[in-house]
Amino acid sequence: MSDRPSYRILVVDDEPRMIRFIRMNLELEGWEVVEAGDGQTALNKIRDRLPDLVVLDVMMPELDGFETLRLLREISSVPVIMLTAKGEEDDRVRGLELGADDYVTKPFSPRELVSRVKAVLRRAEMPATVEKGPIKVDDRLTLDFNRREVLVEGKPVQLRPTEYRLLYHLVSNAGWVVPHDQLLAKVWGYEYRDETHYLRLYVNYLRQKLERNPADPQYILTERGVGYRFVDFRRQAGAPPSSRTEAKTA
Repeated sequence: MSDRPSYRILVVDDEPRMIRFIRMNLELEGWEVVEAGDGQTALNKIRDRLPDLVVLDVMMPELDGFETLRLLREISSVPVIMLTAKGEEDDRVRGLELGADDYVTKPFSPRELVSRVKAVLRRAEMPATVEKGPIKVDDRLTLDFNRREVLVEGKPVQLRPTEYRLLYHLVSNAGWVVPHDQLLAKVWGYEYRDETHYLRLYVNYLRQKLERNPADPQYILTERGVGYRFVDFRRQAGAPPSSRTEAKTA
């Protein structure tokens, strides 16, 4: 018996031949595939079948992939890979800004698709916790990675899986600068080390959710041309500063 985890993946495309092609290759990995031929059906199946990941085509009649993604993000934080035939940067950025986790440009090889799906599923899983119990950054922000909970001014804030992973790696190195390529490799995967636009977008997402003033961040600080640094809350609280050994964990 295979020891590979079994995932349920929703494939959304108005071309039956494309769905068959994707289904065949995903089922070879031992994953369950659920189909939808349009955006509205996809939204219903997300509620009913609770997939672990959605593969979503951009070019669909009536409700296109972008509008489907926008509505999807109102009800679910499930990871989404967009399929686009254009390959233009504007389309890719638009999908990422609407909440997609990755994109694949048609035509694509089975190996590329499976690799992207595995990478997104891998980063949707939380890493080991930074430390046990809640982390009180200051009187305004509390983090609890054990419970997947973020509190801002006492109110829970919902983060998508990729946002959690990025926050985890920043917080685990609080006080130290984590280079762009290191964050991309740890959060997205080694093959994403040069995709800095992913990192900029997700840092912006986190700032919008966590910072009092995202334009003047106090938690996630930019080290221009190098990387990002989470404020050293341990030193602020009077604890000894982080060691350089911790900086190697991200």
